Amino acid sequence: MKSILEYSDSLSAAVWQVAEAAGYLWMKGWAERNGGNITVNVTEHITDEIRALPAITQELPIGVTLPHLKGCWFYCKGTQKRMRDLARNPMANGSIIRIKDDCAHYEIVADNPVMPTSELPSHLSVHNYLIAKGSPYKASLHTHPIELVALTHSKYYMGKDVATNLLWSMIPETKAFCPRGLGMVPYMLAGSVELAEATIRAIDDDYDVVMWEKHGIFAVDTDVMSAFDQVDVLNKAAQIYISAKNMGFEPDGMTREQMREISEVFHLPK
Repeated sequence: MKSILEYSDSLSAAVWQVAEAAGYLWMKGWAERNGGNITVNVTEHITDEIRALPAITQELPIGVTLPHLKGCWFYCKGTQKRMRDLARNPMANGSIIRIKDDCAHYEIVADNPVMPTSELPSHLSVHNYLIAKGSPYKASLHTHPIELVALTHSKYYMGKDVATNLLWSMIPETKAFCPRGLGMVPYMLAGSVELAEATIRAIDDDYDVVMWEKHGIFAVDTDVMSAFDQVDVLNKAAQIYISAKNMGFEPDGMTREQMREISEVFHLPK
């Protein structure tokens, strides 16, 4: 049976980019067992031939009505699927879904009836917000970066922009490549509507990367690799900070003046 990826080279490239990112998450130790999720808006890669394909499942409820997703298509990691397996075979560990015209249901089109992540309503709610805002962002990534999660076990670092300024000060690239910093969301049940709404509020405050207290990170960007890069850079900064602490001293960090200089050179918000 023909894979949906054979109908569109650009769709195939987008899905295999997800597979590449999934492999990096596993190698980093950020995707234990079936931990983490990736959802990518692939509507721009859908050809007329793909649109004519029949669904392989009945209509399934999203659990919420998302009016800006009418006619959209997504690649979603499958529920209970491992990132390390997705890296090898993305269409056996994820699926392509299309949103129905009522914006409250979806159906799986290909390649196998792999049910999307249980956090699908949360991910799709964020994508609905991004489209409504006119954002170019197509990818959402949730993973469990060890050092960043460790920071959230301290109420101090959960304070607004405390972690942002700390991480920016550890290495110049952090401010350059993650200029919006790190939003913080207090602990809420994974996959809950409340967590989705809190995440959207944080993104609305101009963050691209949001920490979920004692849980993990949620990042959005133009594609999944760009989202991964932001998380990677932020976690490197956290590793530097924790390494210095483990050596027995509080790292100086760059000064405010040094960080202002970086902002000027890279034309970043101050």
